[in-house]
Amino acid sequence: MSEEKKLSVQAMTDWASRCLEKQGATQDVAQAMAKHLVAGDLLGFRTHGLLRLRYNLQALQSGQTKPGGHAEVLQQRAAIELWDADLLSGLYVVPQAVARAIEMARECGTGTVVVRRTQHVAALAVYLEQAVAAGMLIQMMCSTPAQEVVAPYGAKSACFSPNPFAIGAPTQTDPIVLDMSLSMTAAGKVRTALAEQRQLPYAALITPAGDYSCDPATFVADPPSVLASLGGKELGYKGTGLNLFSELWTLGLSDYGRQDALEADADANTVWLQVVDPTALAPAGAFEQQASALVAALQNADPIDPQHPVRVPGAGALATRRRQVEHGVEYSAATWRQLQWCAEFCDEPLPTVATAQ
Repeated sequence: MSEEKKLSVQAMTDWASRCLEKQGATQDVAQAMAKHLVAGDLLGFRTHGLLRLRYNLQALQSGQTKPGGHAEVLQQRAAIELWDADLLSGLYVVPQAVARAIEMARECGTGTVVVRRTQHVAALAVYLEQAVAAGMLIQMMCSTPAQEVVAPYGAKSACFSPNPFAIGAPTQTDPIVLDMSLSMTAAGKVRTALAEQRQLPYAALITPAGDYSCDPATFVADPPSVLASLGGKELGYKGTGLNLFSELWTLGLSDYGRQDALEADADANTVWLQVVDPTALAPAGAFEQQASALVAALQNADPIDPQHPVRVPGAGALATRRRQVEHGVEYSAATWRQLQWCAEFCDEPLPTVATAQ
């Protein structure tokens, strides 16, 4: 087997959707899950793409993820709502929440939706352009009530989940797209480094002894290391503040914190998202003009290394997507082995590489 496989977006999306349906997902849920997993691969978020299909298939089979249905609106006012997803996949529920926030923003200038108990949201980046394409700004935060793997600054035990944060904004050209963890790295990246038998590029882990470490093997030791807050050994107090902010806006506003989480919730997430319509404040096109000027200033900054000019957040991800849409989605040998497991588990043969032609 070659080291890399390239297949068309449609072929991989259709295949993943069939696998998910075979584990009980309704057609609309399966299609949304497959679409947004492949979208993660397209943007280069490999740890949050089809590499997570196996987890989602097993969660459907075990009943950890609900195969169909609708989120329940628990509370609402003119421009804010609280939803309970009842363990529906976040890959299915979150796009609906973004659409609802856009509706509220068109009416009120802004719209906020908080969703609790939604399974596996994956990469927040894949939802940003839904709002940006409508001319809106969007910001998102996510936490996991039943998970504690990130230590606050100065501690060697965990009290936070990894807590991704994302923003999207329109410009006159490509949108600004930012998706980052509020921990030094994501747990998925640690597991990937472990599988590839390599060290992390920086000390993102804190061992039970309180030492900062690059060794991913410590993450699965007994007792395990924990993730450091963004900023690490020197500036982790900043990441701790951001993690606390994230959990106040998710767990606090949803009124569903770690003391409320049930064992059945497993990795279920709470998502806070807010959409803003800039035309509520300025003429149409004015925000995009201002945003483009900010992007130009960033790009024109004098680089330390001329071979590495300053990059706009999301520029690399969007370039990766354009390349893969044209030439096929790229899967490493390690990821391909996981997809082969899924194919056998579901008795659904993988598409052939020729499909990418």
